[in-house]
Amino acid sequence: MYYEIRTYRLKVGTLPSYLSLVGDEGLAIQRAHLGHLVGYFHSDIGPQNQIVHIWAFDSLDERERRRQALAADPAWQAFIPKIQALIEEMDSKVMRPTAFSPRP
Repeated sequence: MYYEIRTYRLKVGTLPSYLSLVGDEGLAIQRAHLGHLVGYFHSDIGPQNQIVHIWAFDSLDERERRRQALAADPAWQAFIPKIQALIEEMDSKVMRPTAFSPRP
């Protein structure tokens, strides 16, 4: 199992707009392609204006295939500019759980 952890730092004041866009439109498109959403979070204490979402994949090949399918989807291509304008910085990492890590 692999977990992709994406962190976005949003422009100040754009969190409500971002959450609305993703909740109303974007997440359904992502779920159709990416599969297992582990969690979608926003910061409350600590660094502000951050979004973190975590997706689980059985393999790196599956992740690549699913991300390519998402990128090719016309609905996603139309959606992306709506949130790109709200994002200042993105960090993405892929993690593997330890043998003793809980599994979803």
